[in-house]
Amino acid sequence: MCMSSYNETNIKVNLLLSLETSIKMESSSAERTAGDDSTLTSSSALENTSADVAGPSSCQNQADTSSAPLAAGDDSTATPGSATEDSSTAGWQHLPCDRWTESHVSSWLRSIGIKEKYIVKLEEEEVTGPVLTSLQRNYLSTTIEMKGGQIEHLLKKRDELLMPEPNKLKKGRDLSGKSRNKTKEKVHLEQDHPTPSKKPSDSAEKEDRPIECKKTSTSTGETLSVCDYANFDQQSKNCRYVKHNVLPPETGTENLILPCHEYKSLENAHKLDSTRLKSKVAYEVLRFACACMNMRTNGTIHFGIMDKISGTHQHGEIVGVPDRRREDFVDALDYIESCFKDSNQKIDARKCIRNPRFIEVVDKKATENTVKTCVIEYDIVPTATIVKNKLYRVGIPKFSEERKKVIYEKKVPYRRVGANTRSIPDDDDEFVCFIQQLSEKDEQREEAESSSNQTAVDCREDQKRKLCILLTCGKTHMDNSLHYIVVTNKFQPQHLDSIQFLLDMNLFCVFDFDPDSKTSGLCGKYKEQKAVTLHFLGDYENTDELKTAEFIHSLKLFERTSWIFCNGRENFPGGEETCDEKTWIKTKKKKLINGVRLICNQILPRSSYVVLFLLMSDVEQPLVETFHAFYAEMSGHDYLAVISESKENYKKWSSLAQVSCEMSELHNISIVEMPLTHVDATVQSIQLLKNQPERTLPVYNGGECFIKTVEEAMLDSLEIISIDQCNETNVEIMSEDEIKQIEMYFYGGGKIDWINFWLADKQMCGNIIKRDAYKDASKILDRIANCAKAIRPIESVNIYHHPGSGGSTVARQILWCWKEKVRCAVVKQSKEITTVCEHAVKLREHDERDKNNCLPVLLLLEDRKADYIDDLRWELGNVITTKKISSSVLCFILLICNRSNDPERMCRASPSQTVAVTHELKDAEKPLFSKKCEELKLQIDEKYILTFVLMSEGFQPSYIQDFVKNTLSDIDHSSPGTRLLRFVALLNSYVGDSYISVSHCEASLGITTHDKTRNHAFVNHLSDAAKLLFIHLREASTHISSIRIIHPLVAKEILSQLSANTPQNDIAMDLINDKVLINHRFGRDDFLMFIRALFIRRNKKSRGDPVDSAFSPLTEHVITERDGLQKAVELMKTAHIALGKDAYVAQQLARLLYTHLRFEEALEWAEEAKAILPYDTFVLDTLGQVYKWWFYHLFDTLEEKEPSPERASEIISTALKGISAFRASEKTTKKETVSLNSSYQGEVDVGCRLLKFLSSVDVFMNITGKSELLKYLLTDYIPEEVKEPWKKFHQQLKGLQKSLDHAHEYISENLIYFQTDISEEDEELDARDPEQVYNPREWLTRKTAVYATFFLRNIG
Repeated sequence: MCMSSYNETNIKVNLLLSLETSIKMESSSAERTAGDDSTLTSSSALENTSADVAGPSSCQNQADTSSAPLAAGDDSTATPGSATEDSSTAGWQHLPCDRWTESHVSSWLRSIGIKEKYIVKLEEEEVTGPVLTSLQRNYLSTTIEMKGGQIEHLLKKRDELLMPEPNKLKKGRDLSGKSRNKTKEKVHLEQDHPTPSKKPSDSAEKEDRPIECKKTSTSTGETLSVCDYANFDQQSKNCRYVKHNVLPPETGTENLILPCHEYKSLENAHKLDSTRLKSKVAYEVLRFACACMNMRTNGTIHFGIMDKISGTHQHGEIVGVPDRRREDFVDALDYIESCFKDSNQKIDARKCIRNPRFIEVVDKKATENTVKTCVIEYDIVPTATIVKNKLYRVGIPKFSEERKKVIYEKKVPYRRVGANTRSIPDDDDEFVCFIQQLSEKDEQREEAESSSNQTAVDCREDQKRKLCILLTCGKTHMDNSLHYIVVTNKFQPQHLDSIQFLLDMNLFCVFDFDPDSKTSGLCGKYKEQKAVTLHFLGDYENTDELKTAEFIHSLKLFERTSWIFCNGRENFPGGEETCDEKTWIKTKKKKLINGVRLICNQILPRSSYVVLFLLMSDVEQPLVETFHAFYAEMSGHDYLAVISESKENYKKWSSLAQVSCEMSELHNISIVEMPLTHVDATVQSIQLLKNQPERTLPVYNGGECFIKTVEEAMLDSLEIISIDQCNETNVEIMSEDEIKQIEMYFYGGGKIDWINFWLADKQMCGNIIKRDAYKDASKILDRIANCAKAIRPIESVNIYHHPGSGGSTVARQILWCWKEKVRCAVVKQSKEITTVCEHAVKLREHDERDKNNCLPVLLLLEDRKADYIDDLRWELGNVITTKKISSSVLCFILLICNRSNDPERMCRASPSQTVAVTHELKDAEKPLFSKKCEELKLQIDEKYILTFVLMSEGFQPSYIQDFVKNTLSDIDHSSPGTRLLRFVALLNSYVGDSYISVSHCEASLGITTHDKTRNHAFVNHLSDAAKLLFIHLREASTHISSIRIIHPLVAKEILSQLSANTPQNDIAMDLINDKVLINHRFGRDDFLMFIRALFIRRNKKSRGDPVDSAFSPLTEHVITERDGLQKAVELMKTAHIALGKDAYVAQQLARLLYTHLRFEEALEWAEEAKAILPYDTFVLDTLGQVYKWWFYHLFDTLEEKEPSPERASEIISTALKGISAFRASEKTTKKETVSLNSSYQGEVDVGCRLLKFLSSVDVFMNITGKSELLKYLLTDYIPEEVKEPWKKFHQQLKGLQKSLDHAHEYISENLIYFQTDISEEDEELDARDPEQVYNPREWLTRKTAVYATFFLRNIG
């Protein structure tokens, strides 16, 4: 069947289902035959309609009603009930949503199961139908205070409610978004289905009156899916039904070849003993078969399908019969010999009635103890050669409870009337009429058989197009924008020659169910050309609860293909053994579900990957369980694809997979009977990037050598730039528009890619301007590389650049132009120094014989901190020494490219090896940029290359100000899009290289679309201004798509202008209070890192900032606002909570508070930080700083010049608490990044000041006071005046000299042997005074002088 015709059939089936339900209720007036499973009581007013709209159960004539009593155990009687509705809410099902009142909305909410407390709140908020259509997640969460689960459910049902009508019918749901909920519905029935132009007759008018029809839910409370019948007159072991799915309504005769259908549930009858059950089954089968044979129509009678609405079951619902007594269903046909009229009819019946077909019923919620069930089907095939000119009669068997035996009714003929089986009375004109029509029926049967035997019209689908759409999600070709997850079982040997398309795919991971895959299967073949990391399902459980970024790093995800052996691995010594299906379900299914959940919910965002199932051998349950898991976590079949070369494998697969996904959906995502050789060739034809088994590198003798792709992949800390970089690009399938898009991305503010240089070299796009900085850096490199004898084996070239000035482009231009002269590589972010060193050395020595005669390696390090670069240089130096390479041989050149707010100052510090790239263009550059800008404007709309236009103008402040002002002139400040723009501008202004993931943006905007229109949905939600100002980041290094403002200077100007309406404090507070953004899982680690930097990262001159700031620039800006200090405090308190009680935010808050003399609050927050990180040097040091500055304040504000011992007690106590806190910090494990523990300085500060204070106490102010004080501090002597007031301090004060002496000694040694610098990371937490940081020796000299004043004789 063609896909289009199949969809039309599916819609018709759903329409018939709802109509049939109503018809069954109305037709219940007809008396049920004794053999029916149940009887419906009915209104006598409908008796006249029973013959025309009868249901599937047979209606007997008067003679039939005198037969023996029904067999005990026949299914019980069901009477349709009726429900009443409140008049205020009645009819909401039939009103369009935009006409609903608050009461209608409340009724609908109750019908979908929303909790009453939320319904009450929504009604109080006057949520009407129009309001319901625009409800957003944020409103439900904040205003209504709904929980996440309720929100998800409501929004999903609301989306279904607003779904276009054809889609709604396809899903089998009514207008209210419910699925068979118990509501009343008015249904109008028309006799014989008259055409719209036909006027209804009187009888039709009678039948058109509305009747009440009760809809029910399933016994499991799940939404029912309409499914197809098993193939008629075919035995297939791979056919299965899914419990609680619904078959189409029972049918009458159509074209005689298309079978009519009748259902019997056997709800209670299946419990009968063998004799009773066989007679019951024979009663139904023979009566139905006789009718089909007389009507000359094919037919199927199904047992285990609901033939009525009963309790929680729907008509046509698959319930199954316990699969225990198959022999009874087979033996039931033995009644043929007793029931048909004569021997010829008995023979015909045997020929026409097929043996029963037992079809397994799959239960989604089955457990080990669940009884297996099946549906039993009898097909009736009355071929013309058998039944021509014959009328069949049957005397159906019944078990008489009175006589305790089977008795037979009078042999009468039967026929099908609509979906009902009825006997034909012998003494009626109707019988004569039927006899006369038999010859016509025979002719129709012969014609129907003849037509069905003719060759069917070929409506095969275009599998190439379908395959391409499934794998590219509608794009013209396959590139690296999507990741692929492959799920497969055992490959046959002949298939392993057709896997090139997999090698060219951007594979994220493979779920492999072949234990031999590594030795003789797909894994082994794949490993020949690509690097993989081997894993088991348990590796993806993340039992150590690592953060997402840490987990990704630990498994080397996105660096190499992760190969997951799902059912053990042969010859693996670790105990991962292969197991059978049942054991796998018990021991490994949960691990698989956890792994799939982790990948789908934490690692790969929706719509960023496709899951491809390759069914290469016999399908087993574990493979299907993997499909169920992905289907559930991906919320449907979008981004799923199935390829099966074998039709039989696919049949088995689909029969098991239909538990999760309807057959029609499975068909839409499946490629069946397409040989893998064809799949391989087809997919390769659309792949933009071809896998190169080898790439080329320059060698010392001027030639070239090969490096295998699999060898290169093992050096995963480096991105190697080969001589033939990008030659794997299949340029033939790239359109001009795609090339233009690549250009637009770069000139619109995106990071340059190697493909830009490659296309420019091929003259397929315009040349890329080489700035003066490129030329200057190239000259430095020439001097270093061409020196006959190297000064040192490791050299450096520094590029400092304003953010957004093109410094990264300059660095990459250098690598591109030098890739044939030296070996070039980019050092990837977050790689350990030892690993980078190891890989750099291997790259240098690859395919070279003499370690002293190798080309140097040019390593690009971007935005790396000074300590990282120094450590790498030291590690590389150690290797050079260990390998005994001559110190006059140039081995490595570090190309260091860092952002700086003052690149020219950084350049002046080391002019011989540093170049600066600024926003301001040089005179020689201006005409080049101006000319290029005009060229681009002729090809590309100016709004798409704004960054380049701004650069051409030299980023003049007035130009940027006017540009932003014009762009924001018509912006709606209250819209969600503008709110998002404020957030991004805030982050981009204060946190370098920050961004927000698209997934976060969608959550903020309330976009819940997860299908293939998702990206368009996000763009459509943005205002015109936002579309101009945002740029999507598509770096290959990240798998999460993200956005930022097109340029940092533009971001600052946007923030400046938007903060006129919304102060920056309010913007920041709104951002950190947004629980949707804070808790959103994808990209959460990076997002929280940027939020944290907002409150912790300070300006530092060492990074090129204009000044050193005491706090983060945002904090300092907020302080300048009205009531700024309190706003800053509240902002940091909120940030502390939003970041999960971050200790360092609490520490910064303590610093802010003590700086502004709010010591009690400062102490509270310092203690809070200590409670979170009790052994952190900086946290404990801050606690000491609180007491230090509190002590200073008490001392400086003391009114008495000579305080008494009692008055001095509080001040001394504060000082000693500070010293204790500093000592606690000194005892903690020193960080590797800290060479000098600043707490020793804090102790000396407080100790020296305390000595001054003690000397001012009145007891020690007389002529002998100084000697008296020293005697007190250095001996056991205690003056009477201080004995009682200072009793708590004596021990500490007497140890003061010794502790100060120790601290002085420690500081002196460190200043002699070590630098006082700390890492950039720790600079943010440092609480030292500026003098201690920049002039530590002068500070020490002053403190030593104070110390000497008191303890002169102790100074050596």
